This record gives sequence, C-alpha cells and structure tokens, in this order.
Amino acid sequence: MQSGEALLATGFADDIDPAIRSRERLDQDWRFALGHATDANKDFGHGLRAFFFAKAGYGDGPASREFSDAAWRLVNLPHDWAVELPFDGRGNTNHGSKAIGRNFPENSVGWYRKAFTVSPADKGRRISLEFDGVYRDSVVWVNGHYMGTEPSGYSGFRYDITDYINFDGENLIAVRVDATGEEGWFYEGAGIYRHVWLTKTAPLHVAQWGTFVKSTVNGAQAYLDIEVAVDNLADADQTFQLRHEVYGPDGRKVAEVETQSLNVAGHKTGLFTAKLAVTTAALWSLETPNLYRLRTLLVKDGAVVDVYNTRFGIRTIVFDPDKGFFLNGKNLKLQGANNHQDHAGVGVALPDGLQTWRLNQLKSFGVNAYRTSHHPPTPELLAAADQLGMLVVDEHRMMGTSPEIKGQLERLIRRDRNHPSVIIWSVGNEEWALEGNPLGTHLAIEMQAFVKRLDPTRRTTVATSYSGKGVSLGADVIGFNYGAQHDVDAFHRAHPDKPAMMSEEGSTLTTRGIYFDDRARSHLNAYDRQGRPGSSLSIEEGWRRVQERPWMSGMFIWTGFDYRGETTPFGWPAISSQFGMIDTTGVLKDTAYYLKSVWTLEPMVHILPHWNWAGREGETMDVRVYSNTEAVELFLNGRSLGRKVIVKDSHLKWEVAYAPGKLSARAYTGGKQVARAEVVTTNVPAQTRLSPDKITLRADGEDVSVVWVNVLDKAGHIVPTASDRVYFETTGPIRILGVGNGDPNSHEADCVADRHTYQNVGSWRSLAVDVIEGRPEWVGHGVDTSGWRDPMQWMPPEAQPPLTKGVVLQGRFDRSVIAAGDKIALFIDQLSPDQKIYVNGDLVSAQSVDGALKIELAAARFKDVNTLAYLLRTPEGGIPGIADRSVGGSKWGTLRVTQSAAPWQRSVFNGWAQVIVQSTGAPGRAVLKATALTLKSSAAAFNIV
Repeated sequence: MQSGEALLATGFADDIDPAIRSRERLDQDWRFALGHATDANKDFGHGLRAFFFAKAGYGDGPASREFSDAAWRLVNLPHDWAVELPFDGRGNTNHGSKAIGRNFPENSVGWYRKAFTVSPADKGRRISLEFDGVYRDSVVWVNGHYMGTEPSGYSGFRYDITDYINFDGENLIAVRVDATGEEGWFYEGAGIYRHVWLTKTAPLHVAQWGTFVKSTVNGAQAYLDIEVAVDNLADADQTFQLRHEVYGPDGRKVAEVETQSLNVAGHKTGLFTAKLAVTTAALWSLETPNLYRLRTLLVKDGAVVDVYNTRFGIRTIVFDPDKGFFLNGKNLKLQGANNHQDHAGVGVALPDGLQTWRLNQLKSFGVNAYRTSHHPPTPELLAAADQLGMLVVDEHRMMGTSPEIKGQLERLIRRDRNHPSVIIWSVGNEEWALEGNPLGTHLAIEMQAFVKRLDPTRRTTVATSYSGKGVSLGADVIGFNYGAQHDVDAFHRAHPDKPAMMSEEGSTLTTRGIYFDDRARSHLNAYDRQGRPGSSLSIEEGWRRVQERPWMSGMFIWTGFDYRGETTPFGWPAISSQFGMIDTTGVLKDTAYYLKSVWTLEPMVHILPHWNWAGREGETMDVRVYSNTEAVELFLNGRSLGRKVIVKDSHLKWEVAYAPGKLSARAYTGGKQVARAEVVTTNVPAQTRLSPDKITLRADGEDVSVVWVNVLDKAGHIVPTASDRVYFETTGPIRILGVGNGDPNSHEADCVADRHTYQNVGSWRSLAVDVIEGRPEWVGHGVDTSGWRDPMQWMPPEAQPPLTKGVVLQGRFDRSVIAAGDKIALFIDQLSPDQKIYVNGDLVSAQSVDGALKIELAAARFKDVNTLAYLLRTPEGGIPGIADRSVGGSKWGTLRVTQSAAPWQRSVFNGWAQVIVQSTGAPGRAVLKATALTLKSSAAAFNIV
C-alpha cells in the first residue's frame, strides 16, 4: 500500500492517460496585489470602464487581458494574505485583530491573476476551472469574460470555461476576492487559500464528484452499490458502456463489472447503477485504514473516452440511541476535537503536508474523531483522515433551505460522501434564532431529508446550545454543545430513540506553560478547570460524564488547536483563543496530557507545572500528575513524597514546597514501573535547537517540514521560561512559509512578505509632433499640457486629426509616502521599439520585466507633482489604438513603492517556537539556521529529492 503522503500527492489519478482525462493543479505563479474595497481608482480602476458589466468580455482593470500585472507580487497557492497583515486594535478581535475588514478597505480586497496555455490538441474537449475554496466573495473572469460570483468562503465551485479558451495563445484568469465581510466569529483568512485545478475531459464524461460507492458488509464479504452520473455535453445522444474495476489496498484487482448500451441525451446528465461483490473485504478502521479504489471507464465505440478514480473504504457505522457509536460492529467512544482551519505561520493556507501533521498531533494524545467546525473542510483534510484513520463529523456552514444554502450543502455532500472517514453530516451549529422555535424543528427535518436523498448511508446531526425545543427536536442525532447548558439525561428520557453526542465540551481557557494567571499579558494558568462556570465543564468532568453514559456516543473537545480570534475572556491586545488542548503551533498543553491518560493505552505519566520558580523557594506548589497506570510515586530531589493510586478518569495531586532541583514521577502497573517523567530546574538559556519532523522533502515545491525551535540550557534541557528572540535564514532549495510560538498575546509577524503600494500615473495628455525630439517644451517637467488632447476621450473617425510622425504622451503622479529603505519603481509599457522615456524631464533607461519595462527610481528625484513622458513614433492606428490597449491609461505607468520584508524571526514562548519550511521545487541540499544574540546557533539540514 502506498504511503499516506504518496496517496495524498497522487489521489489515485496517476494511471490516467492525460489525453483522456487530466486534472492539473494551477497553484504556481499567480500574480497578487491588494486592491481597495471602497475606492475604484485604488482598486486598479476596476468598475470604471464603459460597458464593464453591460457587455460580455468587458472585464476592466485587472479583469482585462490588457492589464499589466508586472508590478505585482508572485505567489503560490494556497495563499492567505490576511496572515501577512499587521495586528491592529481596530481590527475584529474575533478575527484575530488583523488589519482587515470594514476599517481597512485598503487591505480587504485582493486580486489574483494567472496566465496559462491550452494546447490546440485539446480542441473539442471540455475544460473546467475548479476552486476548492476562496475566502470570500470571489468574482472570476477568464480572458476578460465574467464567469461568476461565489459568496461562500468555504464551498468549492467550478466554471466550464471551454467556450472562452484561446487555443492559439495565452489565457488569463483574474480573480477578485473581497474579504471585507465575515462568515464566522473566528479567524478566516483571506484569499485563494485552497487549491485551483484545470480539468479536461471529453464531452461525454463522468460528472464532477459523479461517483458514489455504497457498501454493505455481510461477514467477510462486502457488496458494493455504485452510482455514476455521466454528463453528455455533446449535441447528439450518446451510447456507451461503463466498466467498473475495484482495486484493493494492496493494489490488486478484486472485482469488476460492465454495463452495456447505456444512453444519455445531448446536454443532459444520466445516472447509472451497478453492483459488485468483494469476497474478502479489508475493512477501514482506526487501526487499519484500508482504502480501495474504484476505477470507472467510460467506453464508446470500443474506445475509452473517460477514466475516473474514486477512493473509498468499506466499513459499517451505527449511532445507537442506547449504546452509542459503533464502527464495524465494535462499540467505540468518539474521542473528538473541534478545529478550525488555522495554523501558526500560515493562517488558513495550509499546505497538504501540514494537514497530515496536524492530524498526527491530535492522534498523539488519543483523538480519534475530528469535527470540521464550522464549515466544509478542505478536501485534503479528509484525504489525510482517510489515510491515517481519523473519524470526521463533516459540517455545513449555515442552516437554511434557500437555493444558495442548499446548493452549498449539496456540493459538500457530493464532494465528500465517498470518504470512509466521514461518519455523519452536521447541518448546523448553534443557530440561536432557530434553537427554541418550530421553524428550527422544521428546517432541521427538511435539511436532513435533503441530505438523506443525496446520501442514505449516513445520519445527520445538529449541534445545539439549547435543547428541548426547536432544532434539537428535529435533529436526527442530537449534538449537545456543553453539558452545563443542557439537562442531557432529561432529554434522553424524553427522546429515547434519538442518538446523542457531546458535539462541544470544555471551552477551558489555558495558556501553555503558564501556571499563575497574568491577565495583563492575556495569560491564564494551565490547570484544568471550568473555563466558563455555568456554561461548560472542565475537561476531566466533561469526559467523566460522557463515560458514565453509555448512550452518549462521545465528546468533542472545544478545541484541539488554539486558533486566532475569539480571544475569550480578553479583547485586544490578545489575538488568539486559548481553548485548545494544544497551542497554535501544535505543542501539547497539560490538558492534552490528561486526555492522553484517558484516551490512550501506552503507559505514560506527565507532571505539571515546570520547576523553574526562582524567588518562590518554600512556597507550596500545586503539583498534578496525569497517568494511565495504576499508581504514581512522586519524588523531589530523590526524596519520596508518597505513592498514590489513580482513580479512573481522574488525576493525582500533591502540595509540594518548592525547592530547586528535580521533581520526578514513577508510574506503576501490577507493581512494576512502566513509565517515568521529570521536570528539572534549568540553568540560564545557552543554545538553540532545531528539530524537524522530517529531513527529506520531495522536490515538488509543495512538501513541508515542521521544525520545532527550542531554547536549551547547557545541559540540554528546554528552558520553560525562555523568551529569547531567534532569527532564521535558509540556504538551498527551501523557503520559510511561516513562524509562530503559541503566545496568545504575541504581535510578532507570523509571515513576512514584501509590502507593495501602487499608484497609477494619471492626467494623461497627448501631443502630435512632426519631429521626434526630446524638446523640453514637450517632455520637460512642469510643461503646461492643458491644451493637449485627452487620449482617453473618444472621437468619431471623421474628427480624428491627421497622423503625424510622432506623439508625446505625458502623465502625472503625486509624491507617494516613502519611508527610509523603501524601493521605488515605475512600471511602464513598451509602446514602440524605439520609444524614449522621461521622468521629471530626465531621460531614463528601463529594464524588461515580465512583458513590461521597469524603471528604478531614487526618492531624492521625487517632486510634489511628478511627470512621466513617452516620446515615440506614431503607431498604426494612432492614439485611439494605443489608448484602447492601455486599460484606461493604467498600463502606461504604475508607481510601486515596496517596503521590503523583515528578516524571519520569532521569540520563543516558554522555550518553544516553530518554523514551517517548504521545498522550492528543485533538488539539492538545504539548511535552516537559527541564531540568537546570546545563544549558541543551531542548524537543520534537509535533503530535497
């Protein structure tokens, strides 16, 4: 069986002839720039062109093919521009206090442009552009033609762009993204933060997400019911055959079937079924996540015209109202975690490898289920869950039955219903306007019936903060959000036929490595306790209550990871939540070790707090121990403080007078020591250490390594109070994607990038001249151009003046705000091969950059009002011709001021930080180096293959 990463990379699609079906990632080399949410002039003139939205093909500003984006940044997807923005007290604390939203129109719109080619050999095929997710309110143009708008930041969407493709040259995708509005109450990022694909098929093909494999297990045998949707985008009816081949986890064919003489009318979709049997089924489970592949071949006139691969698993799932959840007939408690798509350093733009890494971090303390709160997940998360053996509650964004909401729900179900990891669909979360009234009951029933028509194999749930009325009565499986807010026993007695789960529990508030509250720094001690008394329970109490109720299917902790935003109980300057069992970088907090002690079997023991308390000698410390063994004995500097027996699902506690040295715990089962842990008083910080999760990366420009950064003393112990600032640099074919440290109060940059501001040269005037000379009265600074022609003003053909030998174009721009160290450049057009360019009357030279010309300028040359002048031979067609191609003059001159990115750096928080590095696409040896002012440096070497 292939490795998880290999499967994630290939998606089983590597054996499809691209001449039959191809699906290419369009993630590399997008041009990006910030526009403006309220000022069209600062939004590159978008929306100002005549007939812009009245006529087809009149995309203007960056949506126009003629627009020059040479001055824009080059970025790869996934991309989140919000994570690059500074923190600001005027920002929404629920969104992490980033400088984005209503108060920051200059940061809230982003433009993306990408050029691509399509071979003439693809004529006759259907070509589609697919977006896995754009946050949010995206508008897409292809070759200047409007494709559509998608308001959701989480639903994938697709445009058939066949009719707009230029097969003989370059094609252009332009995407305008407006993140001014918000969908959630948590950090949501901004931009094209998921993958983009270009798909090519024959007119007769399997539809997008067009297969559905339903399995029934009977002893060792499994029966497969297959549904296939076939699109016929040809004019005539089509007759064909479908052949289904099933390949097992080891890659060998285990079953096949063929159906003959099928027919789909022109421009229609047909739905076809088939049945197969797998004689000895390898079930998908948490321990053995066996995956099968369905290979569907569409054959017409003896030739294969389409191949479609579907990954699926064979397993059974049951939510029982009396006994809880069953997987493959085995009763299993859901040990779950809620999570948003947000990670330190990269925001919501997670590389695929980081999805896998995060799931492994959750699995390390016993998590077996993941709730995608509160929106559809990225497809790669589910692929990783399939491969690793992680159960998933797949959640829709909003309750409702309007066409838009139902359309988004349908896309979610069709996209995800073959994933064996998905065990239930969640159609809503804490819909307060619905939870207590009949409309909530009705909508829950309607939505669940709609889901059932799309997927009869799974049940549905709604997560509620109030039960007894409304939504909870209509829920198929009730999801209780926080036991303290419900009388779960009374609800179960009143509705004994309704299965249940704790869809959220905990909401505890802890800061990693902090053991005394420091509210001035937004730090809260890490001891498990009720985070919001009366509304939620401690982690320990919540789990005990679930364990005591066999009918409760399980518990989903709020949350697995800390995330930006929702800074309860603080506002600014706090910038991230503290609900997580692990911090924003993935370092386990002490509460994660409690869960590890009750959710895993491998003997373990954990001590808190750390043992660095200089100045508190003799003070009594609250020492707690988590372990899954029978008993633990605690020692201070070799002296026993007593052995205690562990009460199931609980912890041990000692009151210990602090003395420097070593606090150690020895854990026993059956009288034998089976685990040991210690915390020591460290010396002063002396050195850094880098610990990559892997040192061999694929040279694909996508693979990542997650690198822990620690500050150690001379003895090699992590200093749990260290806060040293560490600087990072790379050599070789790797780049840094982001850094973090898990401090909910840190305003250091997670992601550094050049910051560009743009200013169009405007007030253009033209003068026809008979000689091509740089006369001061034509190209000099301060020339009176009031009597010159406005080149943008349309004139009828009969009013056009006769052509002269030459023409002068002059535009003006004001002095920009320029800080010390800023880089300044003018990007101009190549209007003729022998043109001359003047800036403030001085003849300047330019270098060719991406189809444009770039002039580097010094700040000392700037005046309050500046001029840019072209002197050139009059082109064929005269001024109207070059004006038509100028995109409102913006192509003739754009001033860019660049604030260069700061060096990569991060302060460790309580001894820890993190760096995420990615291969650049070339093979070779690479090194990440860490330096700090008073510490010994360290390095990590990588092989890129």
